[in-house]
Amino acid sequence: MPGPDNIYVLTESVSRGWRQGIGITCGLISGVLIHTTLVATGLSILVFDYPIIYNILKYAGAAYLLYMAYGAIRESPITISEVEKGLHASFWKLFRKGFVMNVLNPKVTLFFIVLLPQFVTKNGWSPWMQMMILGLIFMIVSFPVFAGIAILAGKMTLLVKSDRFWKITKWIKVIVLIALAGLMVMSDV
Repeated sequence: MPGPDNIYVLTESVSRGWRQGIGITCGLISGVLIHTTLVATGLSILVFDYPIIYNILKYAGAAYLLYMAYGAIRESPITISEVEKGLHASFWKLFRKGFVMNVLNPKVTLFFIVLLPQFVTKNGWSPWMQMMILGLIFMIVSFPVFAGIAILAGKMTLLVKSDRFWKITKWIKVIVLIALAGLMVMSDV
């Protein structure tokens, strides 16, 4: 089952082109560095020990998703020629969007808290170094998946030329972002 990040890359790539999806993917993947560092240094334990920290992350993430949904409501449809010409947001803007989306997702931190420590051994390098390497491996493995979604979905834009498609895509994106914000608010540690 694709996660919220995959779905967002998919909807952005379909509606805005594969380059948009790749920019967001780079930000999402880079956000993993923050989660890995938090787990490797033990700071992520604060999320378990102090539910207020989890709630702050959760509500900040939900607010950011709602802000993105508002932006999606206000955006006007683009033409296929604009996608082909590359008239879209800058890479760094997309990168920041993906990065913030990933960092403000407490579920990703919880995933790393649960997953990474299982692969750390007592022999060999320091646990911190092992955790960082595991985070980098996760990034390396995840990038082709996200990029593949972006490229395949982006190629679909060339097949779609109706205004109705853009209206439907816009509202699907809005609904997905609002639903993700709602799920984030309802989640518990």
